[in-house]
Amino acid sequence: MKTKFAASVLSALLYAQGLLGFAGLATVLLRDRAHASELTMGNGMPMGPSLLVVR
Repeated sequence: MKTKFAASVLSALLYAQGLLGFAGLATVLLRDRAHASELTMGNGMPMGPSLLVVR
């Protein structure tokens, strides 16, 4: 019984570590992508919120 419980705890910890690793990798990739698109926009586009009115 103890070994089955230990195995399930270890499995849950490994699963959580995998999720955190994936989230960290996605954060790094998205941050680099946002930084790159910010550089390519340049100063030609205004910064801040925009409003689109459709009639």
